[in-house]
Amino acid sequence: MGNPRKVIVYIAQSVDGFIAKKDDDISWLSIVDAPGEDYGYMEFVESVDTVIMGRRTYEKVLSFGMEFPHKERKTYVLSNSKEGSDENVEYYSGDVKELINNIRTTSGKHIFVDGGAEVIKEFVRQDLIDEYVISTVPILIGDGVRLFKGSDRENKLELVESNSFPTGLVQNRYIVVREEDKQV
Repeated sequence: MGNPRKVIVYIAQSVDGFIAKKDDDISWLSIVDAPGEDYGYMEFVESVDTVIMGRRTYEKVLSFGMEFPHKERKTYVLSNSKEGSDENVEYYSGDVKELINNIRTTSGKHIFVDGGAEVIKEFVRQDLIDEYVISTVPILIGDGVRLFKGSDRENKLELVESNSFPTGLVQNRYIVVREEDKQV
């Protein structure tokens, strides 16, 4: 198939592994704001043409009061309570493996899994993630929404890139190592 469309999680977490506080507050992310620094985010989003996120993540993005940042990308919001579409997204309540397989039948760029934790948990459970880009922000939150919720699945990862920044943010990129990848 040439260049397969990778499923990539690109996300930030606290040092203690949370992506949000208990009340879904993510204002702590601003401690690493620096003029002109986006930690590779714009380059990353240029490499994707499809975004998948959970309903709570989508509603959080809308609460920022700015234009939806993925208007030019096909965006699916996984939801058991909403159907159809709105001006930004298509709601999806089916099997995520089927969704990914359907997306991969067409040519295009990579697929961005933009959270939240329940979406990532399901993608991990079904072994759908090919790569993780995890930015660790230098803060301990203590409690909140964990990036990785409990799973009975073990995934071996290979660290392929690590960058540290003057703000204290450390960004690691991992690829998922699968048995079939080793046999090539």
